[in-house]
Amino acid sequence: MLEIKNLNVHYGAIHALKGISLTVQDGELVSLIGANGAGKTTSLHTISGLLTATSGEVLLDGQNLQKVPPHTIIQMGLAHVPEGRHVFASMTVEENLRMGAYIIRDQKKVSASLERVYHHFPRLKERRRQLAGTLSGGEQQMLATGRALMTDPKIVLMDEPSMGLSPILVKEIFSIIQTLHKSGITILLVEQNAKMALAVSDRAYVLETGTIAMEGPASALAADDRVRKAYLGA
Repeated sequence: MLEIKNLNVHYGAIHALKGISLTVQDGELVSLIGANGAGKTTSLHTISGLLTATSGEVLLDGQNLQKVPPHTIIQMGLAHVPEGRHVFASMTVEENLRMGAYIIRDQKKVSASLERVYHHFPRLKERRRQLAGTLSGGEQQMLATGRALMTDPKIVLMDEPSMGLSPILVKEIFSIIQTLHKSGITILLVEQNAKMALAVSDRAYVLETGTIAMEGPASALAADDRVRKAYLGA
């Protein structure tokens, strides 16, 4: 479904991504783990069109996304849940969700998407008239994820969904990610909590200073001594 080939990204003189390649197959949950500054968020921003690569290819179902504007990439079936959630604080939960479907003209489809999101996140339905800015951090993460699902995407990019959450809420968010995956949603997950990410993923890539250092089945990487020492606190 998603294929990245030899992707290079620069911030001026800084070579942020150095020829990385990765794939995400239909129905997979793939994690991209690594330390701060490794290039994880840069990878997602480049895939979703927020950054322009210096060279390389980003392919969605064989179509090159380079030089395609972000709103068109959304229409092609890719959704992005950004780091930090970025909900519209002065709008209600339901207004935020409807903003996620702004490219859909058919209101019957919007209503169907809304009910599908409420099925995944019943707490959002309970709070649909509440201002998003008054939600807890975990609820805002649910809202940001639900907003991305409003277009019924082929693949969802998730950037640090556990950031800033308490341990209890982290477990809840990862339980939701597992549920979404089991429902058939394809996910590329960027996450600094490597232990949790590897526990829910099919495969994973380890990104170090802009390069792919390791890749393989998530269970194998979780058992690898190098990964355990560097990212799992072993």
